[in-house]
Amino acid sequence: MTALRAVFWDVDGTLADTEMEGHRPAFNQAFRDLGLPFHWNKELYAELLSIAGGIPRVAIYAKDQGINLTQDQLKRLRDVKREHYLSRVCEGHVQWRPGVLRLVNELHNGQIKQWIVTSSGGPSVQALLNQAQGVMPAFDGVVSSDDVATGKPNPDGYRLALKQSGLPSDCVVALEDSAAGLKAATAAGLSCVLTPSPWDRDLVGAIHLAAAVFDHLGDEHNPSLLQQGPPCLEGMLTLNYMKSLLLYSGS
Repeated sequence: MTALRAVFWDVDGTLADTEMEGHRPAFNQAFRDLGLPFHWNKELYAELLSIAGGIPRVAIYAKDQGINLTQDQLKRLRDVKREHYLSRVCEGHVQWRPGVLRLVNELHNGQIKQWIVTSSGGPSVQALLNQAQGVMPAFDGVVSSDDVATGKPNPDGYRLALKQSGLPSDCVVALEDSAAGLKAATAAGLSCVLTPSPWDRDLVGAIHLAAAVFDHLGDEHNPSLLQQGPPCLEGMLTLNYMKSLLLYSGS
């Protein structure tokens, strides 16, 4: 019988709403600081989110605009953008997704290990976790884009988390919001619960890979809607539901 031993969390769009009011304004400010003729409004940024990773997103967009940025320019942009993002996090612009604080604490109380596996850089993740002190327990480990050569949908981040945690894939559930994350988690052999990003157009062709799909994680006064997967009578994603997912997938 397979028992749940760990949950691996994505960050952007899963743990917190980082994209539209965190990363996007930080990129725009960095563009201004460095004199680049770019501005990403919400509609454009939603389209660009199909490109995994912030700096690859910039490089591809710039090339489409007829501008080939050098590696030095991209590195400078990354550093400037990161500073603006860290400031926005500290100023409270980035909010936790519904049900996140409840579920992180529930898993901690149930002695389930929790790791972060993200395409964001380590300092950006740490800034967000600093804001969590006092409201959620510390995570057991972090794998960021700084730790692997290739980000999602490549499964290397999840495979590294499995290796470092010493856990087999069949006792871990991943939480994701994007097609890239879903593909990465399942390619690493993990069951994946999806809370779909509203702007990820690639999810239509990948959503069947998810073990369960909720609109959000849910709280007592803000129940979630199950869109795919085994019945959930509690109206929210819980420790018991994730345990049942592994039993269901193994049956």
